[in-house]
Amino acid sequence: MKEVVKIEGLRKEFTTGFFRKKSVAVEKLDLSVSEGEIFGFLGPNGAGKTTTIKMLLGLIYPTAGNAWMLGEPISNVEMRKNIGFLPEQPYFYDYLTAEEFLSFYGGLFYIQSAALNPKIRELLSLVGLEGREKTQLRKFSKGMLQRIGIAQALINDPKLIILDEPMSGLDPIGRKEVRDIILHLKEQGKTIFFSSHILPDVEMICDRIGIIGNGKLLKTGRVEELISATGTKSLELTVEGVNGALLQELKSSAKNVVESGRKCLLSFEMEEEVRNAVEKVVAAGGKIDSLTHQKMSLEEYFVKQIGEKENV
Repeated sequence: MKEVVKIEGLRKEFTTGFFRKKSVAVEKLDLSVSEGEIFGFLGPNGAGKTTTIKMLLGLIYPTAGNAWMLGEPISNVEMRKNIGFLPEQPYFYDYLTAEEFLSFYGGLFYIQSAALNPKIRELLSLVGLEGREKTQLRKFSKGMLQRIGIAQALINDPKLIILDEPMSGLDPIGRKEVRDIILHLKEQGKTIFFSSHILPDVEMICDRIGIIGNGKLLKTGRVEELISATGTKSLELTVEGVNGALLQELKSSAKNVVESGRKCLLSFEMEEEVRNAVEKVVAAGGKIDSLTHQKMSLEEYFVKQIGEKENV
């Protein structure tokens, strides 16, 4: 698979304060993003996500290391015309209408009016803002501003789209709208690289992820592969028609119990505990409703990775 983003040994060191104290924001970062995939760049606030994105886009210069996008070194200015970018905290000229806003950015790419006008209508439809062409941005909600920001990032029909925290501050509906847009872009063959700390959204749509903590890449891979490697977190057994002494016995061996009417959900850590429980329930004339293996969620995996790094 063709690499659209390639990073080797990228490092960024800042010098701050009167005493010129040095701090490392990104340390020896190696990363790659393949053509046509959605890559989630995950980390807590201050982990180095935005710093990495700024280096890729030439907004700040790396202290060491190399990086390429679309087969060209990041120092190549010409290559950036094929990249779309939405920063974490974009600034909008809020007196402009949606149409004027996109027209302004289209002009930066020297797109002629004959092609630009239908492109603006197409993008507004894509992000769910059709009919809002003449509305000033100051009247837009947070979610609408995020969507017009994505439209701006697409005005040049980029091959690579970089989004810095695109779901931050959005309500569940707004987040779903942004997820749907990202998935639609993937269907068009676009490559999407986005940073986030909203993990349920990442788990739904990303092909691969990279987890960064304290400036260092901790893990990278497909979500299901990373989580599967942790094994089964617990086994959940749902039983019905069990009470009295047997129920108390089952509760004593389970790590968690939830009762609802005649049903009882029991969580166990060991398979042997589950087998013993099933045998006892069946022998007592009870009913086994379900038995499920609970895997670790991406959020739990993420917290575990960050926690282990901080405790090193």
